[in-house]
Amino acid sequence: MEIKATITGIEYQPKLHTELKEISMDDFDINNAPSNFLLKFDKNKLAISKWVSPKRTRSYPYERVYNTLSTTKKITIIPVVKDEGKTGDRDFIQWDTIALMSLLDIYVIPAYYNDADKRITSKGKAKITSQKFDNQYIIQKIKEIPNYHSSALHWNLKQAKNLEEIVEKVKTNYAKIAAKTGVELKSEQGIDNFLIRLQNGVDEFMKFSRTKAQKAQSREFVTTQPKEALSTSSKAKITIKNYLGGLYYFTVDEIEKSKNILQLIEAKHSKSSILPSKGDIKDGLIKMILYTNLEDVHLNEKPVIVEPVLKLTSMKVKSTFDSRKNKPKLVSWCETHDLKTSQVTFLNQLISEAVENGFSVIIEQA
Repeated sequence: MEIKATITGIEYQPKLHTELKEISMDDFDINNAPSNFLLKFDKNKLAISKWVSPKRTRSYPYERVYNTLSTTKKITIIPVVKDEGKTGDRDFIQWDTIALMSLLDIYVIPAYYNDADKRITSKGKAKITSQKFDNQYIIQKIKEIPNYHSSALHWNLKQAKNLEEIVEKVKTNYAKIAAKTGVELKSEQGIDNFLIRLQNGVDEFMKFSRTKAQKAQSREFVTTQPKEALSTSSKAKITIKNYLGGLYYFTVDEIEKSKNILQLIEAKHSKSSILPSKGDIKDGLIKMILYTNLEDVHLNEKPVIVEPVLKLTSMKVKSTFDSRKNKPKLVSWCETHDLKTSQVTFLNQLISEAVENGFSVIIEQA
């Protein structure tokens, strides 16, 4: 199953964002800041999130991004490369990550680490840990954004064209980190190959990233993740094109088709609780933001009408709740499952967000 669609703009009202802690620029250090926060300086108030890896599936950064969506000026800080040493992982930023942030009107600051510590794993392997961003560089870039009067998309394109300079800083600083910690890094050849792609221009970077994204999409297409408990095996590939021709490659956890109606289902599962964690649910809401703004959707080249669904599953669920069919029964459903007051409040807000934005929430037994 292959789905193709277009997004020309994003309209969405988040309701589950947490209140962001306000931080002053005085003595500001990005490495000590929360994962999402409000930064105040001069007359500016900017919502900032930070990633701990450029790979979006490794640390679930979408929750952090989601929590900043209700503010006017949004920034996210992403390491261009993260190398944990020869025995650890090494991840690179991908074009489609930058492009997705552009769709969400978020200014990206591609960054690099300039300090870290050594850690010995339980298996006796040496890795780099507690990696720290170059704080002065981050402050410099943050201060540029209030005076930048073009869109986040234009800013992000400009940053993408300057990635070559950042990667050179990556190489220099990881050499210093390796000397300080005594941890052997992975071969520089991988970074050099990445650098060559950047030197050949943004188009080559986009092409290279998309090839990797398509491969990841194909791998995920045949894989059930630990946090999925699917009622069918009907995964599907979805390729989304924006108005500039940018392509985004994703995998829909489940699809269900009835006549001309196609349900796009994002599934989140919990093994130990009635509901998945708030972080998992907010991660799923990023997909709802995309799916509720799709236009010109085709399934296997045939036009369809989309119904986005966020499905929450657990073995502890006793009866199914479907926000489209029995919203008035939510109170009794919560009582049956002995939910805490905070969980009931969260669920009500989630259902309100679903109604406001045109998707449905289904809670059922895995």
